[in-house]
Amino acid sequence: MGIKRRHWALAAAPLALALPAATGCESTSTPGAGAQPTAAPSPPVARVCAEPAAGPAKAPAGAVTVDPAVVGDLAAKTGSNPPKTTFWLRPGKHRLDPHRYAQVIPKEGNRYLGAPGAVLDGRKKNQYAFGGSARDVTIRHLTVQRFVAPPDEGVVNHDSADGWVIEHSTIQDNSGAGLMAGARQRVRASCLRGNGQYGMNAYKAGGRISDLVVEGNEIVGNNTDDWERRRKGCGCTGGVKFWAVDGADVRGNWVHDNRGTGLWADTNNNDFRIENNVLEANDGAALIYETSYNAVIRNNTIRRNNWVEGRRKADRGDTFPFATVYLSESGGEPRIEARTDKIEIYRNVLENNWSGITLWENADRFCNSPANTSSGDCTLLVRDTDRCAKPAIAEPPLYTDCRWKTQRVDIHGNRFVLDKSVVKCTVRCDRMAVLANYGTYPDWSPYRGERVAEAITRKQHNRWHDNVYLGPWTFVAHDPSRVLTFGEWQGPPYRQDAGSTFRARAGG
Repeated sequence: MGIKRRHWALAAAPLALALPAATGCESTSTPGAGAQPTAAPSPPVARVCAEPAAGPAKAPAGAVTVDPAVVGDLAAKTGSNPPKTTFWLRPGKHRLDPHRYAQVIPKEGNRYLGAPGAVLDGRKKNQYAFGGSARDVTIRHLTVQRFVAPPDEGVVNHDSADGWVIEHSTIQDNSGAGLMAGARQRVRASCLRGNGQYGMNAYKAGGRISDLVVEGNEIVGNNTDDWERRRKGCGCTGGVKFWAVDGADVRGNWVHDNRGTGLWADTNNNDFRIENNVLEANDGAALIYETSYNAVIRNNTIRRNNWVEGRRKADRGDTFPFATVYLSESGGEPRIEARTDKIEIYRNVLENNWSGITLWENADRFCNSPANTSSGDCTLLVRDTDRCAKPAIAEPPLYTDCRWKTQRVDIHGNRFVLDKSVVKCTVRCDRMAVLANYGTYPDWSPYRGERVAEAITRKQHNRWHDNVYLGPWTFVAHDPSRVLTFGEWQGPPYRQDAGSTFRARAGG
């Protein structure tokens, strides 16, 4: 068993390491302008769970006051007042009617403001707190807790309505997801803590989500119900899960101590900026970007992630390079509109995680393949999944467009620090990797054999350069069996990490 952390309210260790300049290196490429990249200053920690901002102590002018002594008062007054009404919840524990589907159905433009100490409590009886399709609803300074949404459903904004704003709120101790997301949603300075499946599930049934902002939140201790164990391999957990989101800014968050992955973008996401976050002590990867496109990942502090899941896999003898930043069938695609046409990972500090960055493609995973775990989905380049079939899939353009490709990934200006005495490991915790499996399935696949492994390693413009490595890093290319030294990684045929420096004994 690995090491589990659940110390949600502990102060974090200092964010900035006093990392030495990379001089006197044991292995160094020809110096250039980028030979000694400087990572951005570590961002401040968003400690909003321990230090929540207080709401208004008095009802704002024109607001409807909600009484915690009256069961169902919030839902009833919401129903009896017009759209764009402001509701002020008095201090105390507010309750809905006791039947499971009792919930608040806001009207367009409603605002819900909690006084200091205002709590909406589901008492483990109600499934949902706020639902319905009304747009532009605002929830501020309110604690929402102990609702029992079913798996994959959420408590706040249950129906993924558009334009909601959730600020300075605490959403905790619920089953399912603490909240769902719609287009133009803003989640700021809130505490998403101890929810049974996700802190937030950014999923909209039957549609894509655009223009999502997740900023300055503390996302901690989620997946308390351990759904990956209950549904083995479901890929259905994390601090936040994103599905088919087109345009997201994820910045300034403290994502820590979640059971499983911290941030997970899965299936046809596009145009993400993930920046200035602190991602630490998550049991699994800090970040997974899977079957998705075009992203900037920069200026993040990423530390002590993947100790539990990485160690568990290694103890079982699994040689796959499970990493703390994992790009799976994801890359830059200029034909899909975004603020960038590649995946750029730069100016991050990765410190004492279980391994570093892995770029991966499953050769058997493509549109219309039985091995595609995103069942029914195709790439953003092919709308009709049935087109990806023989014989057309073996020729352009479908040969390229039916496969999610890890391509155009640019990894530069990062600091990778590893002290095995801190991670408490000896092997398989020190990997940086670009690889694929040997394609075998189905028998009509045009990607069988080493075609995908050769493409991701040498032909798809995946590049490390101008990074600093402190500690005993190793490198994997093509397939899990090819474990390389830094010199082999830099040399032919891989020629990675030009301008980078490597100090094997500097990690600790």
